[in-house]
This record gives sequence, structure tokens and C-alpha cells, in this order.
Amino acid sequence: MRLLSLGQWKSIAKEAVDRTAIVAKFLCWLHVTDTYLCSPTLVYGPSMLPTLNLTGDVVLAEHMSQRLGKVQHGDVVLVRSPLDPKRTLTKRILGMEGDRITYVVDPKNSDRTQSVVVPKGHVWIQGDNIYLSSDSRLFGPVPYGLIQGKVFFRVWPPDSFGSLDHSL
Repeated sequence: MRLLSLGQWKSIAKEAVDRTAIVAKFLCWLHVTDTYLCSPTLVYGPSMLPTLNLTGDVVLAEHMSQRLGKVQHGDVVLVRSPLDPKRTLTKRILGMEGDRITYVVDPKNSDRTQSVVVPKGHVWIQGDNIYLSSDSRLFGPVPYGLIQGKVFFRVWPPDSFGSLDHSL
């Protein structure tokens, strides 16, 4: 067995540090991209039918619009659930601050409506499938700060690849 010289040890250590630095830079870039620019997200469930599939879609969400105040009526957004902060909801913005929203309280059982004015710093969100969606009709207007991103592109499934239809 041959012993390594001090110069060889230094060379090995330098290469290890260089490779570790490359991995650390990549992980930092990945974190910044995922947190502040754009991230893929798996969304599923019945609340956004027919826009999104029940069994799941992979969508891209950008994280700049809500920071710059550029979300608007009709945008599909990722929102931290006001009822369970561990969950992220995918809903459509139907009202911005100052808007008067009239909604059907319980569409499965009656056609009774109620109106509310969206307060400053809040948005009104609803799923496209009003019969199977827990949204602002249940928990009220959502603080703007709970918006995590705006969905702008569907990646999966392949037959639905492309931008989302922003009409209701």
C-alpha cells in the first residue's frame, strides 16, 4: 500500500471542496428558482373541474406576480389554505379588494345568494366546480399574503400541455 504525499492530499482536498461548492451553488440556484421565480406543482381534486383534472395535473406557477401586485380577476392561483396552513389550494380569483361579490351559499341544496364586499388586502377565490369546492364561500375573503403563485402553464398530462384557459 502506497502512502499519498502532502501535495496529493492537498489536490484531493481542493477537488472535494470545488465539487462541494458546485453542488452548493446548484442547490442555492434551485432554491431561489423554486421559491422566487417558478416551480412545478402537482394539483388534483374536483374543485377546479373542468379546468384541471380530477386525478392530477402538473402545472407551473410563477412567484413574481403576487409579489408585484399583478394578479387579477380570472387568474388561477396557488393559495395557502386559511383553514389548514399545511395545505395549498388551487383556485381562481373572482374578486379583488373593493369588488362586490354575490355568490350562491350552498349550490347543492338551494339557490340562496349572499353578497360581500372584498376588504382591502384580500381576494375572493373560488373553484371552477362550485359544487365540490372549499373556497371563499366557506372561509371568506383570503388575505393577499396567502397567495403563493400564479399558475400559467400545464405540463402534464401531455394531451393538455399548454397554457390554461383563463375564462370561466
